Amino acid sequence: MRREHFTLDVNNVDWVETNGEPSKPSVSIDFTGPATMLRERLTGPDGDVLEAAETDVALRLQGPLGDGTAGVVSVTNRVTGEFILELNEDADDVLTFIQAARGYGEDETEAEGRYEVEISLDGDPFVSYDKQTFLVYDDEGDLLRQHSLIPSGVEL
Repeated sequence: MRREHFTLDVNNVDWVETNGEPSKPSVSIDFTGPATMLRERLTGPDGDVLEAAETDVALRLQGPLGDGTAGVVSVTNRVTGEFILELNEDADDVLTFIQAARGYGEDETEAEGRYEVEISLDGDPFVSYDKQTFLVYDDEGDLLRQHSLIPSGVEL
């Protein structure tokens, strides 16, 4: 799977810059490459599609945080640690998304997700996750807690 086979679209983040009414942010990831490998990575050993709690979403910066810094957004299998998918994105855009998820979560219960992730294969929805955590790592692999979305009571 190549990063070029993925496109990412975000919704419900504009309110952050306008101080509007918080709305649950969502990200749609569409894969246009050969779907067999991605389906396998999104499926557990029991043959069922992985649950939200079995996946992690993260941003790994590719340089110092600042204007124009690139990053790699990844979804990984929490049990095996294997990458399910990776794609390149502008770090500032991802951090704005995390800020929106944090702002939305301030008004919601801890049981509810702070953002949604939908993964589609050639435009057909395959899986949707309601998530609470989004980890951000610097270019050396160190966790940037102040930029990450980590629910209270979660130990890393």
